[in-house]
Amino acid sequence: MGKQEVNKYTCKMALSERSSVQGSVKEVLREFQVSFFALTRLPSFPWTVSTSLAELHSEISAFYHMFLQTCLHPLCRKFPPSVRYRRLFLSQLIRRLEASGCEPLDELYDALAEVVGAEETMECYKSYLLPAGGAVSLMENIALISEGTTGLVTWEAALYLAEWALENQQVFTGRTVLELGSGAGLTGIAVCRSCSPKRFIFSDCHSTVLQKLRDNVRLNGLSEQTTPAVSVEKLDWTAISEEELREIGADVIIAADVVYDPDIAGSLAKLLSIVLRCSSAEVLPQVFICSTIRNLETYGGFKQQLEAEGVGHEVIPAPVNHVFPYNRQSAIELIKLRR
Repeated sequence: MGKQEVNKYTCKMALSERSSVQGSVKEVLREFQVSFFALTRLPSFPWTVSTSLAELHSEISAFYHMFLQTCLHPLCRKFPPSVRYRRLFLSQLIRRLEASGCEPLDELYDALAEVVGAEETMECYKSYLLPAGGAVSLMENIALISEGTTGLVTWEAALYLAEWALENQQVFTGRTVLELGSGAGLTGIAVCRSCSPKRFIFSDCHSTVLQKLRDNVRLNGLSEQTTPAVSVEKLDWTAISEEELREIGADVIIAADVVYDPDIAGSLAKLLSIVLRCSSAEVLPQVFICSTIRNLETYGGFKQQLEAEGVGHEVIPAPVNHVFPYNRQSAIELIKLRR
């Protein structure tokens, strides 16, 4: 191999290595961004990988780009995560920067100073980034249980069901979709933003949850006048009639994390049996229930009640792509009901 060929080969290898490193940096920055806006626990961030990339390619200021894609991102200005979370994140980022021996970044210290004295609130924004761009931004409570309800936060089964919906958009495209127990609204808004339903009905029964749900739906630019047309309805599982269900005319019914209490699970089983019983074979709706299995007795009892009502089910395979950050070790199951 001549000198010219060697130089060309060396240059090509250098460009290839540079491209590979830049690709890795983009992946890590994306993971940081996704985790930051969803308020994921800080130890789960890819800190070690990010430090290694900074050492491998010193001209790339990894720490500055982490800061740029999180606290300095326009989404953070519009829908900021909680004050406490931003303070902890910035403190961690500064510690990592100092430990790496890199030059200090004044912008980091300025940002930390902004949140150190800021007032804490019981609510904050969480944003869940979508693969095709944009985000579902929600106002959620910091406490898991607030005002006597669990419906003011996003639970893991809702994220799991949203991931499955993103991989199975054809189930929702052009359909009328009813969501039971919509809670903060993550799954339904993700379906509306990515799956092109004709109409989407969010529902819940707790007055505080319904108000927060309406606020979050509006926050994401959805209304009766948009495409899809959406509405937020109060729906009592123990009181709704067959006639009301027929008027809704849902082609698809979904629910996430609604099987956590034996009494509620019993009411849900009865409602779902009515839904399937009052539909003709030609227009039988598809019904999907996604549950985090916290208590085997409660979840098993729900399935037994479905069987007693003449409703069968099949387990649907898990989504392949990991879009949203949540605990993948949790036992989550998605079932499709059948009459």
